[in-house]
Amino acid sequence: MLIQRISLNNFKLSFPTGGLLTARYNYRNAYDFIQIQPNTRFLSTTVSLASQIGRRPIPYPPEVTITHDTTPITQPRVKADLFSTTLTISGPLGSHSMPIKPFVQLIFHEKEDSKKYDKSIESSEFIDDSEQDKKLSVEVNNAKIKQQRQMWGTTRALITNYVVGVSEGYRVLLRFVGVGYRANMEGDKLAIRIGYTHPVILDVPDGIKCAIPSPTKVILSGTDKQKVFQFAAEIRSHKPPEPYNQKGIFVGDETIKKKVSKKK
Repeated sequence: MLIQRISLNNFKLSFPTGGLLTARYNYRNAYDFIQIQPNTRFLSTTVSLASQIGRRPIPYPPEVTITHDTTPITQPRVKADLFSTTLTISGPLGSHSMPIKPFVQLIFHEKEDSKKYDKSIESSEFIDDSEQDKKLSVEVNNAKIKQQRQMWGTTRALITNYVVGVSEGYRVLLRFVGVGYRANMEGDKLAIRIGYTHPVILDVPDGIKCAIPSPTKVILSGTDKQKVFQFAAEIRSHKPPEPYNQKGIFVGDETIKKKVSKKK
């Protein structure tokens, strides 16, 4: 153990490095007591626990197909044991592919239809169809490794988003609040008028549909959650809601607390 030696008021004191020194001094005795505490910070009395999202199985409907291509994706200057594989999620609304890290394991649980059950709810053999959906479990080789633990929940969340996207899709509503604020489509581009001398022209990304039921409302829809909400955030960034007059572009059920201007 490394010993660090210090001098305080002509008194020499030795203590191990890596700890916090707590000492009480009175004028009759050099030190009443010396206590060495570990270098830790106690900010909460409860133990922090992970959300454990990765442990939850992913149910998906029969019309969704998930295939795992174990062919490695070769990359330059990357070791062969670090090559990712490809997971493809297909459904009625589209298809998406995503890379899977080599330390992530996918376990498929097929739907059980070995016997036909009576669909009458009064029957003792009635089984809810939602419990019979196919399921996918995500595992990692070693959950104690930080990178694997991080990618565990991330991979599970991304797969869930794609399953919902190809089966149900994502929709987000944008509301234009302000005098003269409105939006319209000019060909395949979105034009928004938000108080400037010129309209703001935005390219609609691939895979996103833009509907305008009224001049002050825009509905974005698509199968990729990240793309849909990223485009919504881009539109909002041109005129974020301001708290004094409560004008701007609101996303979904977004609200903003009104502020009162300072009076002289």
